[in-house]
Amino acid sequence: MRRKAYVPGVAACLAVVLAGCTGGSGDGATSDDSNPGRPGVTTEAAEPGRYRTLPEPCGAVGDKTLDSLLPGIEEIPDEAQRDKAYKGEPTLAYDTDRKVGCRWKVESAEATNHLFVDFERVVSYDNSVSDDSQAEQLFAKQVEAADLPEPVVSESASSPSSSPGSGSPSGASSSGSPSATPSGSAPSGDASSSPSGSATPTDLQPRLLDDLGDEGYVDDELSDSGSTAKQRTVTVAFRTSNVMVTIEYAEQSATLGVVPDSEEMQDMARKLASQLADSLGG
Repeated sequence: MRRKAYVPGVAACLAVVLAGCTGGSGDGATSDDSNPGRPGVTTEAAEPGRYRTLPEPCGAVGDKTLDSLLPGIEEIPDEAQRDKAYKGEPTLAYDTDRKVGCRWKVESAEATNHLFVDFERVVSYDNSVSDDSQAEQLFAKQVEAADLPEPVVSESASSPSSSPGSGSPSGASSSGSPSATPSGSAPSGDASSSPSGSATPTDLQPRLLDDLGDEGYVDDELSDSGSTAKQRTVTVAFRTSNVMVTIEYAEQSATLGVVPDSEEMQDMARKLASQLADSLGG
C-alpha cells in the first residue's frame, strides 16, 4: 500500500492551532490583565469644573446698578442713545463658553465713567489637573501681575480694626483705625500724594479679599496725568471654582483738581462683584 504523502502546510497549520490552545505567545509578552496593579495602566481623570457655561456679560449688570456706577446714564436725552448705553458693548469673543466681556461708558458734566466686566471659564486639558486647580494657578498669576503692595498702617491708628473680608498678600490683617481719606491720596501705596502727608488708610489699600468667591482682590490706581484731570481705576477680581471674574471701574473727573473718591468707587465695585458672585452661586 502506498503511504500518504506528508504535506508541510498542513503540519504548520496544526502547530499554530496547538499553540493557540496553550495560550502562549512566541515573544513571551503578557497582556495588561495578566499583570494587575502595574503602575500607569489606569489613570483616574481629575474632576471637571463646576461651571460648563458663562452668563451673558452685558445682561449680568442690572440697570439699577448701572445707574449707581455710571452717573448721568439716566439723563441721556436721546432715548435710543440711552438704551444703547444701558445695553453696553460686548467684547469680541471667539468662544462664548470660555471667555466673554462687556464695556460701558457714560460721559456727564461731572465725570466720565467706564465699566468693564470679564468672565473666563478655565478648562484643564491635563487629565491629572482639575479645572479648579488650573483656575487657581491662573488666578495666582493674575494676583502676582497686579503687584499688590505691602499694607501700610497709618501712624495715627491706635486701636486694631479690620475691614470685613480684606486681607493682604503677606497674610497680615487690615488693622488700624483709618482717618478720612485725603482727596489726593492714592490707595496704591503712594502716601506722598496726600496733601497732609498721612499714610493711606489700610482699609483702602490694594489687598486680598477673603469674602469674595473662593479668593479675590481689589486694586486701586490713580493716574499721574500731570495737569489734566486724574483718572482712578478700581479693579476687583475673584475666582469661584473654575470661573474667574474681573471688574474694572474707572472715573475721570471733568474738573481739574477734583480726584475721584477711592472709598466710594471701591465700595461700588465690590458690591457689583458680590452680586456677580451670587449670580454664579459662589
